Amino acid sequence: MKKIVLCMFFSQKLYASEGVTWYSLVKEQVALPEHVVTCFLVGLLLTCFGLVYRYKLFKNKNVVYPDRAITFRNIVDIYGKFIMSQAIAILGEDRAKKYFSFIATIFILILLSNLVGLVPGFLPPTEHVSTTLALGLFSFIYYNYKGVRANGVVNYLKHFAGPMWYLAILIFPIELISHCFRPITLALRLRGNIMGDHLVLSTFYSMTPWIIPIFFLTFGILVSIVQAYVFTILSMVYISLATSHD
Repeated sequence: MKKIVLCMFFSQKLYASEGVTWYSLVKEQVALPEHVVTCFLVGLLLTCFGLVYRYKLFKNKNVVYPDRAITFRNIVDIYGKFIMSQAIAILGEDRAKKYFSFIATIFILILLSNLVGLVPGFLPPTEHVSTTLALGLFSFIYYNYKGVRANGVVNYLKHFAGPMWYLAILIFPIELISHCFRPITLALRLRGNIMGDHLVLSTFYSMTPWIIPIFFLTFGILVSIVQAYVFTILSMVYISLATSHD
């Protein structure tokens, strides 16, 4: 048992060849699927990060000024500024401030869920379609709710009718169907890329020496960041379209 644990946490070759992860050691005691448990652990980790950040802000008397060294608080502030700049570019300053909490949360949640698959012994929850579909539905429900809040039910439904009233009977069902497929496309895009990346990484770990998989590990980090960014950007675009008053 000790040998299995050591191999699992210090090498991904064990997973690549036999499919063993940390969850395989405790699955008899846990009734939930592995991707659900891993996603819960990611959420718990983010909650701890948030509490630590709030504590550091509470402890600092001059919260406006950044720390002089590279600290946890500065890293979080840099992340917040990056997300805000992206949100302002798509939503504008007023709406960026209003929807910042959702955008920042969805990005970091997906990013950590992707990156956890690069840790030996862990599988990314985002390679499971139920996780990505839940994220897609979460985004779908959120921007529709905000669209109704911003425009009202009737005016929001007019978004689906098109600019010409005499074509509304044709455009409305087409727009409605394509609109309902958005969470599915978000889910399948994210799941397909993460699953493919993890499959390539596992394959090369089982076939090649250690030096070669390092390049694919770097590529996996890039894929994780890009896919979290794409999901978040598309969600911001959908929020922009749903909350516009045109």
